[in-house]
Amino acid sequence: MKRAKKWLVLSSMFLALVLCLTACSAKDATNTQISNTGFKPKLDSKTACSITVVGHYNNFEALETEFNRFAQYYPNVQLNYTFMDGYSKASSGILSTALSSNEAPDIFFTYPWMGDWPDGANIFESSENLADPALGIDLSCIRPNLLTKDEAGAILSVPVYTTTYGMLVNEDLFTKEKIAIPQTYAQLLSACEAFKKAGYANPIMGYNKGSDLLYPLFYPFFCAQVQGNETVLSAMNAMKPEAGEYMRSTLELTADFVGHGYINLENCNELKDNYDAVILRFFEGDVPMMLATGNTVSGTEKREAKSEAFTAHPFKYSFHPVPSTEKGGYFINAISIGFGVNKNSKNLTMANEFMRFLTSTSELNQMAMAKRMVTPCVDMSLDSVYAPFGKLDAQQLINTSELGLSDAASSQVSKAGWQVSNGYMTVDEAVAAYGNIQ
Repeated sequence: MKRAKKWLVLSSMFLALVLCLTACSAKDATNTQISNTGFKPKLDSKTACSITVVGHYNNFEALETEFNRFAQYYPNVQLNYTFMDGYSKASSGILSTALSSNEAPDIFFTYPWMGDWPDGANIFESSENLADPALGIDLSCIRPNLLTKDEAGAILSVPVYTTTYGMLVNEDLFTKEKIAIPQTYAQLLSACEAFKKAGYANPIMGYNKGSDLLYPLFYPFFCAQVQGNETVLSAMNAMKPEAGEYMRSTLELTADFVGHGYINLENCNELKDNYDAVILRFFEGDVPMMLATGNTVSGTEKREAKSEAFTAHPFKYSFHPVPSTEKGGYFINAISIGFGVNKNSKNLTMANEFMRFLTSTSELNQMAMAKRMVTPCVDMSLDSVYAPFGKLDAQQLINTSELGLSDAASSQVSKAGWQVSNGYMTVDEAVAAYGNIQ
């Protein structure tokens, strides 16, 4: 049974307010104990049990810190994080089976696209309703547009991290060459040209596999063109061939940027992954701009010491929206991961208690800063590396949860952009192939 999603709306005025909050330093936040004065234990502090969280992160130090903080209230509760190799559409049955097994995890990673998994319905059938008033979980600390309800009004997952797309900027290179960090599309082209004339082989780079490369440029632009247009979204979600025409302006932007020759596809192809390889290449210090996701940015601080080049010659860097119009770029915000609670858990009461502890501004913001991700909280204090996003106005913020574009339609846009980026398809060919782009 596929669950319908109802998206709650947050006013533009309020979004503008939260984006203007003071940026915080991730390093300072990590080293500072943030008090959780609002949390009062509901259960016997001597309760002893074991709680397991499963997900696809190889390690999750930020969550382990939360485990330690929770232990201050419940010292006899053992919390464990376990990597689970079952977070793909092809293997979603692994998670579905695990949730009803004798060794069932208590809490598990969730994603917005889980509803499209072959076993997605089974997964959410096993999920606790975290909006149940009896649990006492304060969902008001989370931006309402990030909370999804099923047909019965239940909230089956709490967002823990959100992400965005943009470009890492080596601010020292811009200062050295007396070039302004671009705020508009024309300035982006001008900056690339200036760096090229100054002898930089790669004014801008990005990972070039799957549907990546220029994704941080064209996808936020696309979303801005179609948001709120139910006719367009309906046609695209229905995979109507003629709906490909709605990608044209996006693909023309992509082709235009590639046509200027500022991005070297061969050098981008040398990047082996969209995480370590991208970060370490950027830390070499000779790339002014590196297209990336917030998930990539989350790994930058820990990898500073792993880069010999950066250690020898550190530089100031920040993460910026990619300017795709003459008004600038967009802050496209998407849920990166959420947590669901297994209602079949043998320790359900304590699992819910941990979620009640975690779902607070102090704990979620601390987790976001420790992982260098974007918080899902209403108090959207941003890590200093994300500070440029806080300068955008509300009209430039797009929440994918409100957009109404299906995963399949989004995938077609991504693939079309990548095909055009690499010259495998013309704009006309990609437009005509909508619904069948590989």
